[in-house]
Amino acid sequence: MAGQIKIKLRKNDTVQVISGRDRGKSGRIVRIDRAKGRAVVQGLNMVKKAVKQRKQTDKPGITSVEAPLALAKLMIVCRKCGPTRIRWRIDGERRSRLCAKCEGEL
Repeated sequence: MAGQIKIKLRKNDTVQVISGRDRGKSGRIVRIDRAKGRAVVQGLNMVKKAVKQRKQTDKPGITSVEAPLALAKLMIVCRKCGPTRIRWRIDGERRSRLCAKCEGEL
């Protein structure tokens, strides 16, 4: 746990990019790398990758794949009020994530 970062975002969260080439675009988190502090967002940060033919049915060539983005560049999107920060509510043993603006459950 020494090298890991406290991450408030989860898989399947809708996020918006706040800086970089894809600023303003939003998508759904597909995968999170906790050790590196990066996340893969569906349809964002697309890069070209050369693919070899593995089987006779596979097609070789250049394809577009999603590259990981730094978590610092992502902000969660509330359904009611848009991009926001995350606030926590603790009820005994249960912790729930809230929208910092409207206090709705995320």
